[in-house]
Amino acid sequence: MSSKPSTSALPWDVQRLPRAEDSIFLVTGGNAGIGYFVAEQLSGTGAAVVLGSRNPARAEAATASIRSRVPGARVRAVRLDLADLASLRTAVESLGVEYLDAVVHNAGVALDDLPRKETADGHELMFGTNHLGHFALTYWLMPLLAAAPAARVVTMGSFAAKSERLDLDDLQSRKDYRPQRTYGRSKLAQMYFGLELDRRLRAARSTVASVVVHPGGALDSLTPSRPAVHARTAGARLCGAPAALLVQGKHAGAWPAVRAVLDPNVRGGQLWGPRVFGLRGKPRREPVWSHLADTVTATRLWDASGDVTGADLGTLPG
Repeated sequence: MSSKPSTSALPWDVQRLPRAEDSIFLVTGGNAGIGYFVAEQLSGTGAAVVLGSRNPARAEAATASIRSRVPGARVRAVRLDLADLASLRTAVESLGVEYLDAVVHNAGVALDDLPRKETADGHELMFGTNHLGHFALTYWLMPLLAAAPAARVVTMGSFAAKSERLDLDDLQSRKDYRPQRTYGRSKLAQMYFGLELDRRLRAARSTVASVVVHPGGALDSLTPSRPAVHARTAGARLCGAPAALLVQGKHAGAWPAVRAVLDPNVRGGQLWGPRVFGLRGKPRREPVWSHLADTVTATRLWDASGDVTGADLGTLPG
């Protein structure tokens, strides 16, 4: 990853990011929401940015939006469907790169209503997409990440996971499905994975690091418009104004992930989120939540994820 050495000694400025012209970054779900703003901000560093998206039309709109705002942006899209595990190897091959400096595991599904839905592989949709899809994707990306000098896997968690606990006997929510809880647990599983991945990378003395981030409270009503990607009406702006005291827009929700990709002072195994009560503000390192330090649960989740995806992450590159 390319950056100016002097920037590491300066306070982090979300508006003045270090240059990264020689870097290649992949952002899953980069066509919308927080993922779009991660991709837009990373594109401003001069890096080559790839949007992973299951919807080609939305991906095209997102790349056009980034190019209109970032002169000379080197951004493109690949088809990536995390709910289809068999397609992930082909998706990674379609990247057409020899190395990857970072992947931001951002894409996700959030359902609000019954009934319970499944992926084509028979996994509960949110757990299967948000966690299992990224787990398997990491397996296929690892050779590209290991080929970079100091690559990073950045996992986008959620503040919704802070109050949840995993049920290791019902990871797929077959016995007790409640959409909001299942979503929170799927994000919690992602965060467990990101931290466990770093422990295993360190044990293997790998040059790859894994960092976990969360966006705090990020609302559409506080998010600036991006034509064809996101439109914020005047009414939504007015209704969302009081919430700005506590939460923020998705452009700011992207800041922790962007810092985790670019800041040379960020280390593997860390958790980064917004500065103000973990809900809004500039990105800062925060203590790893107490339940995320449970390595027994992390190990059991890792083993279960490997069993159902067939992704053998047991041997990580040094």
